[in-house]
Amino acid sequence: MDLSKLWLPFTQMQEWLSEEPLVIVEGEGATLTDSTGRRYIDGVASLWCNVHGHRHPRIDRAVGEQLARIAHTTLLGLVNEPAIELASRLAGIAPPGLAKVFYSDDGSTAVEVAVKMAYQYWQLKGEDRPLFLSFRNAYHGDTLGAVSLGGIEQFHERFKGLLRPALLAPSPYCYRCELGLELPGCAMACVQRFEELLARNASRVAAVALEPLVQAAGGIIVQPPGFVRRVYEATRRHGTLFIADEVAVGFGRTGVMFACEREGIRPDFLCLSKGLTGGYLPLAATLTTEEIYRAFLGEYAEYKHFFHGHTYTGNPLGCAAAIASLDVFREEGVLARLAPKIRLLGELLARCRILPSVGDVRQCGLIAGIELVRDRVTKEPFDPSLRVGHRVTLRARRRGLIIRPLGNVIVIFPPLCITEEQLTEMLETIYLSIQDVERDLGC
Repeated sequence: MDLSKLWLPFTQMQEWLSEEPLVIVEGEGATLTDSTGRRYIDGVASLWCNVHGHRHPRIDRAVGEQLARIAHTTLLGLVNEPAIELASRLAGIAPPGLAKVFYSDDGSTAVEVAVKMAYQYWQLKGEDRPLFLSFRNAYHGDTLGAVSLGGIEQFHERFKGLLRPALLAPSPYCYRCELGLELPGCAMACVQRFEELLARNASRVAAVALEPLVQAAGGIIVQPPGFVRRVYEATRRHGTLFIADEVAVGFGRTGVMFACEREGIRPDFLCLSKGLTGGYLPLAATLTTEEIYRAFLGEYAEYKHFFHGHTYTGNPLGCAAAIASLDVFREEGVLARLAPKIRLLGELLARCRILPSVGDVRQCGLIAGIELVRDRVTKEPFDPSLRVGHRVTLRARRRGLIIRPLGNVIVIFPPLCITEEQLTEMLETIYLSIQDVERDLGC
């Protein structure tokens, strides 16, 4: 196969083309099979989206039955049955008050919809609110509105000239607190800085955006209990909107259906994608309130309606897969069966903490990150040129595990269907692979 025509995302192609390519051809459950017939545990859930496993019979059947009827029709002025049913189902399980569903294509566009809706909402209310407030280490997607909310310099700095101005509050990355504090002082100081920033700019802030509980792409930064609640309550006091970006953390990843449930909050916007279809097809949904929806109603000539849409909005195949995924959650008791796996993951991570290069281990539900450092005492990071995280993933691949690091943070993000035996094998592989790299580097 001619690989030279491909350009992969977030990949330095010069180096990738010099390595042996991994070509996936099949999947089943929590495993993948490459073009040579070798099987791997899918430890990254195919970039955090696969939920119930590959080739789940219920979802396969639903997509096939829908394909036998029609693959796609527009949602611009028309509607299809799966889109109607899925909207009703999502509103029924979402935090109370989220009564309207707007479809798009992926996580970035789900956030983009929320940003534009919030901005237009205030215009329709007769207010000019040009600013958004988000957090450092945030990742909300790669379209420009979503990038404007981003706080990862490595990803976002190059595009600064294309972006809207946004306010960034410190995030509770307490292992490397930018305020120089440890827990619990770090979290308290971060939320206080946020509250002060919002108070000074409240009349100009359209919305606050947050990835509740875990800043995933920022390095699996787990927020301490109460942090999300404090942020949410500040938005209520100051009369601004709250966007909960659950693209990565929704659909059971944190042990509950939606992360917002853990802190008992009711956002104005809930952004969903990735696990929405069980990881089968690209589909996203932005849920919002009746109050926000009604602000857009009026006579046609007033042009109050929301001027935004996508060709594949509400795609019937994606909606059919999403409906089937929700059926699997209910019929197989997926959420109820997570607790033992989450406990086991915590126990297995404890062993990794003793490795010389492991500086910090962070876990929320079935998501975890292992941060590797040159010096545990000073927290000195490895030189990026060493690509330590990448080396670990290559070693893990030889042992039959596919994972993808975030810099030198080893990310654990398996499908929810992973068995306890597979989870144990996955953590043993990561442990041994880190040991291999430590020996190579003389740690």
